Amino acid sequence: MTQPTSLLAAARELYASIDARAAKAGGDPVPAETVEALRRAGLFGAMTPRELGGAELALVDAIDVFAEVARADGSTGWCLMAGASAVAYFGAYAGDEFATRLFANGVPLVAGQFAPNGTGIPEAGGYRLTGDYQFGSGLHYAEWVGAGFLVPPSAGSDAPMRYLFGLVPADQVERRGNWNVLGLAATASWDYGVRGVFIPEGATFLFAAPTRRRGGRVYELGVIAQTAAGHAGFALGVTRRALDELTAIARTKVRMGGGVFLKDDPRFLHALGTLESRFRSVQAWVREAFTRIERTVHETGRLDLRENNEVRQATVHVTQEGAEIVRQAYLLAGTTALRDGPLQRCFRDIHAGSQHFFASPASTLDYARDLLAAATESRR
Repeated sequence: MTQPTSLLAAARELYASIDARAAKAGGDPVPAETVEALRRAGLFGAMTPRELGGAELALVDAIDVFAEVARADGSTGWCLMAGASAVAYFGAYAGDEFATRLFANGVPLVAGQFAPNGTGIPEAGGYRLTGDYQFGSGLHYAEWVGAGFLVPPSAGSDAPMRYLFGLVPADQVERRGNWNVLGLAATASWDYGVRGVFIPEGATFLFAAPTRRRGGRVYELGVIAQTAAGHAGFALGVTRRALDELTAIARTKVRMGGGVFLKDDPRFLHALGTLESRFRSVQAWVREAFTRIERTVHETGRLDLRENNEVRQATVHVTQEGAEIVRQAYLLAGTTALRDGPLQRCFRDIHAGSQHFFASPASTLDYARDLLAAATESRR
């Protein structure tokens, strides 16, 4: 394990205040005081290139930071990892003029969805964007909003459509305020619309093949692996908090008819030891997979596609396994978990996170195909 970074130390110092505000806020959006504290501590710049004022952390170190904040509160951790990864992309891939503008006052607050739910019509110097988007986590405080969009080919051309990411000022999007959900409620992941907004060419980059303009070789990994790091950190943090809460409950709780404290019940102890083992196993794979893909890109300057599929699958596994671990912790805690509190919040948040694309089985299929291909190659 690497030595704690200054950002990880800052995240640990903020734990108690993030947790307290989250408990008080309930399902209201992540409090402004929490957002400002994260910003002052530099946490939104965890993945941003150093030359733009970010920390440009190694992926495993960024995962540790996101996990620590998610341990304090899942919604806050989710917003942080989404915003920190999104702004890092534009720090690395945006045109020089736009990057200068974007980072003029430090690392900005970014939110938004990058699925290709919009259409960009080419104009001189950029695109005219119209689209409808969902899951704008952190939209309530964002200064810039991201949008994925497709650019149709010119008339008569048989060229494929291009898939771009772009940023627009937050005051140019329509917030729809319709986030009524079971978990991650405080992310305020509202739907939003963009209607005829002009995006300069320099405020965009190609999803599949972004050009690195700033920062180190880690940005050659592109969007998928770096986004996966954020989701893996979220899942690790929420799962860790659930196990910590269960351990605390065990010291003082007697289940009806049980006769002894949970901490003295051999069946409970076996269950707790098994859950902790499962957590440490998925944590170890996450760290191993992300360390390997970053080492490879630093050595070769290129993304290894099989390693990309591995980090995607490690992220799927930690999220889905985390949901099962938290579910078991919820059941073991009995009616204590039924009441409002950190364990209930973990249960709701991890299950909400398990519905995301980065926790979907599509990655598992790609990973399995790689395993079969590698096995075939090894026999030659």
